Amino acid sequence: MVKKRVVITGLGVFCGAGKNVAQFSDALLNGISGIGPLDLFDVSAFPSHIGCQVKGYDPLDHFDRATARKLSRADQFGLIAAAEALADSGLSGHYSPFDMGISMGGGAAGMFQAEQWLKAQLVGEKAPPVLLRGVLPDKTATEIARACNLAGYQGTVTTACSSSATAIGWGAELVATGQQRAVLAGGSDTLSLLTFGGFNSLKVVDPEPCSPFSLGRQGISLGEGAAFLVLESEEDAVARGARVYGAVLGYALAGEAYHMTAPEPTGSTAARVMRNAIAVAGIDSGRVGWVNAHGTGTPLNDVVESNAMKLVFGERITSVPLISTKAMTGHCLGAAGAIEALATVIALNRRIIPQTLNFRGRDPECDLDYCHEGKRSCEADVAMSNSFAFGGNITSLVLGI
Repeated sequence: MVKKRVVITGLGVFCGAGKNVAQFSDALLNGISGIGPLDLFDVSAFPSHIGCQVKGYDPLDHFDRATARKLSRADQFGLIAAAEALADSGLSGHYSPFDMGISMGGGAAGMFQAEQWLKAQLVGEKAPPVLLRGVLPDKTATEIARACNLAGYQGTVTTACSSSATAIGWGAELVATGQQRAVLAGGSDTLSLLTFGGFNSLKVVDPEPCSPFSLGRQGISLGEGAAFLVLESEEDAVARGARVYGAVLGYALAGEAYHMTAPEPTGSTAARVMRNAIAVAGIDSGRVGWVNAHGTGTPLNDVVESNAMKLVFGERITSVPLISTKAMTGHCLGAAGAIEALATVIALNRRIIPQTLNFRGRDPECDLDYCHEGKRSCEADVAMSNSFAFGGNITSLVLGI
């Protein structure tokens, strides 16, 4: 089968670093972090009190009261980002609803609302059972498909923090093979007491804003949000005169089969997936100008990803920066891959490599170029976005313009 070239014709985002593409782009280009004190729930009992929360959010600014009460926070964020991406694409009226699908990554889904239900139950108050429907990760995709009249493929990937990166790769596959004319691909995930408490119990949450690849880093800063890309074949996009932001050139994924939370320490599996993604893209590794890392800020993961880079790029490694946008957005879990892919596409279009924020000092075990000093100009037209999740769920996307 001759696969079609898959291009990106719409962008949408709603997260703590920006409530639309314009705000998010400004933060990315100017090194503005959204990480700060959390007030979504009580965090006083935990070592860390910060994260990248969507502040000043009122559902009634986006939905009527009856609709808002039926939607989880993850549903709401997903719908807002999806609507922006679809409006940006100008897709409306060009394809049959049966030719348009949704491929998204999910995580804790409606856990925040479920916690509100449980809290009410424990004190003898009534709480609407509708708050519990959102705990199923497929709920957000269902709500988006219904609201946007996407009657084609509908699927939700849950591979921890690589979920939405995998969903973008799968969405591109559906378009490339002609199974769908267009796919809305991305993810949505939100903060909840369960995830915040869980990561704190693992002692991988930094009490200060996370500092990927820096000396003295102590772990992640959690975030929340949603991001979506509209994917179409290049042939269709050109025929309808769509703006093209870039292309999904290739992707690869694997399960390390090593450990539930720790990465395989040599980085060999991560390197294999990165090489496979480059091979699927049909390019030489020399075309890759920079890599948007998984870059969580945990002591082990940053070293392993750096070692994997050396295995992939060899002697050329000094000219391939490895950056992390998580110091700006926090770690958005199920939505992280989509938010980072969107950041990569924006940066490629602006011809920059974003800065890795919150530098604390050089770590001798992280001895690559991480763009700690500031953003820089770059004429590269290809970059990679990595998502290396718990359970060894690894996904690499190769994106180009």
